[in-house]
Amino acid sequence: MEPAPARSSFPPMANTASSLPRFLTRKGVPLWRDVEVLKWTAQIVSAALVIWFVYFFISNVIRAANARNLGLGYGFLDNAAGFPIAESVVPYDPSRSFGYALWVGFLNTVKVSLVGIVLATVLGLFIALARLSTNWLVSNLAGIYINIIRNVPLLVQLFIWYFAVFQKLPPVRNAIALPGPVYLSQRGLYMTGPAPTETFRAWLVFVVAAVVLAGVLHRLLLRYQVQTGRTTYPLLSATAVLLGLPLIGWLAVGSPPLTITRPVLERFNFVGGLRLTPEFVALLVGLVIYTSAFIAEVMRGGILAVHKGQVEAAKALGFSTPQTLRLIVLPLALRVIIPPLISQYLNLTKNSSLAVIIGYPDLFFVGRTIINQAGQAVPVFLLIMAVYLSLSLFTSAVLNVYNRKVQLVER
Repeated sequence: MEPAPARSSFPPMANTASSLPRFLTRKGVPLWRDVEVLKWTAQIVSAALVIWFVYFFISNVIRAANARNLGLGYGFLDNAAGFPIAESVVPYDPSRSFGYALWVGFLNTVKVSLVGIVLATVLGLFIALARLSTNWLVSNLAGIYINIIRNVPLLVQLFIWYFAVFQKLPPVRNAIALPGPVYLSQRGLYMTGPAPTETFRAWLVFVVAAVVLAGVLHRLLLRYQVQTGRTTYPLLSATAVLLGLPLIGWLAVGSPPLTITRPVLERFNFVGGLRLTPEFVALLVGLVIYTSAFIAEVMRGGILAVHKGQVEAAKALGFSTPQTLRLIVLPLALRVIIPPLISQYLNLTKNSSLAVIIGYPDLFFVGRTIINQAGQAVPVFLLIMAVYLSLSLFTSAVLNVYNRKVQLVER
C-alpha cells in the first residue's frame, strides 16, 4: 500500500490570473472588438470629458469675474445688510450681516415649504378620495378642480391670489370678522394664537427631549416585542412619553411658557394674536392648491393600484369603509405613492422661489436684494443653488428612508 502524499504546510498560491481584469486574460479577441475593453474605454473617455468641462466652465467663470473686478469670495457676508426684511422667523434688523439676512430668507423658505407640504398632502388626499367617490357630482367636481389647477401656471395663480384676492380685501378698519375671532384685511390674517413667554426656551428643551425619547422608546419596545413575542405596547408608551414629558416641563419651568392672545384693533392696526402677512398667505394658498392637484392624482393612482381583493377581504371581516381605507388601502397604497410624492414635495419647495413676484422675503428674494446691495452676483447665486440642492437632497433622503420601511419585503 502506497503512502499518502504529504500535505504542504504552506497555503496554496492564489490564482493571479483571476485577480486581473477579464479583458486582460481573454484570448483570441482583438482589443478593438472586446466588449470589456470598449466599456472601460468609454468610461475613461466620459470621465475625462466631464472633468474637462467642469474645469473649462470654472476657469471661464473665474476669468470673466476677474476681468470685471468681481470677487468670488464670501467675505462680504460679514458686512452689514442695511435693508429691512418685512417678515422673519427670528429677530432681524438692518444692522445684521448679509449672512444673517440669508439665514432669515432660508428660514422663511423652510417655513412656507413645511406648512405647504402638510396642507397640500391633506388637501390632495381629500381631492383624491372625492375623485374616487361613487357620487357622480363629487367625482366630477374633483376632476374639474384637478384639470383646471394643473393646467394653469403657478405664476398666474400667484398673481390672482395676491393681486386679485388679497389686495382687494377691505382695509384694517373694515376688516372681515370671522369666528375665532379671525380678522381678514389687506394687511393680512389676524387670529387668536399662542405667544411665547420668557420660559418658552426652557420648556422647548422638554419638548425636543420628549420627541427623541418617544421615538427611541417606540423602536426599542417594538423590536423587543418582535423578538420575544411579549406585548410591550410600544405606541401607547411612546405617546405617554410624548405627552407626559412636555406636561412635566410645563409645570417645572414655573410660569406658563405660552399665553393665548387675541387680536385687538387699535388706532392703525391690530395688536396681539397671530398675524399672517398677505404675502405669506397668498404664496401658501397658491402653492398648496397647485401642488394638491398633482398630489391628488398621485394618491388616486396609488389607491387604484391596491388589489380589489384586499378591499373585499376587509369587508368580509366586517371592516367599515373608513377602517378599510385607514388600515388596509392607504398603508398598501403608500408603497406606490411615496416615490412620485417625493417629486411633488421637491417641486413645492423649489416653486416657493416664485415668492419674489409678490414680495415674500424667501431665500431667493433676500439673495436678489443682497446682489443689488453688494454686487456679488456669482457667489450669491452659487450659494442659493447649493441651499436649494441641499434642501432637495435632505427631503429625498428622509422620504427614501421611510419608503424603504414601508416597502414589501419578499421572503
